[in-house]
Amino acid sequence: MPIWWYVARASGLVAWALLTLSVVWGVLLSTKLLGRKPTPAWILDLHRFLGGATVVFIGLHLVAILVDSYVHFDLVAILVPFASQWNPLAVAWGIAAFYLLAAVEITSLLRRSLPNRLWRRVHYASFPLFALATIHGVAAGTDSRTTFAVMVLASVVRPRKRMRDSAYAPRVPIATASAVLTTDTCTLFQNHSANGCCVRRSR
Repeated sequence: MPIWWYVARASGLVAWALLTLSVVWGVLLSTKLLGRKPTPAWILDLHRFLGGATVVFIGLHLVAILVDSYVHFDLVAILVPFASQWNPLAVAWGIAAFYLLAAVEITSLLRRSLPNRLWRRVHYASFPLFALATIHGVAAGTDSRTTFAVMVLASVVRPRKRMRDSAYAPRVPIATASAVLTTDTCTLFQNHSANGCCVRRSR
């Protein structure tokens, strides 16, 4: 298997992990779970670093997909939903997540020039972004069927479901995103199970 296919897979997993950390860190910042004292500058800088690192690895992911010859993708296939001949729906989830990531990062860079309400509303797109990226990883990722990947995904879904019921969490954005993420991810796990990729034990 060509080296670029491995790079595409590895960079996709790393980008998802960084996105997860960025979203979780952002929730901790916005809900004051880290304390109600003035937030140290390094904590906000870490959140920005995680977001920037996510963009870098997504860029590497896209470049590796274009260069790789194992599955042939062109520029249109990775930028236009349903234009890919390989698993178009799964790829479309990733394209939608990419555009949301671009919107969140661009508005974050321009935050001082934008109304705070506009920036905040766009920043809430981080939650559906995380959900779409997770669905893309499960549906399209060749590594999503491994036991390790399933354990990692489950470890993220369960805490977010608990966070949905927490009094600290904002009512609408996080609750809605968590419900969508939990429902869609579990549905995908069930689909993989039907194909023999995962095993569900009946009680």
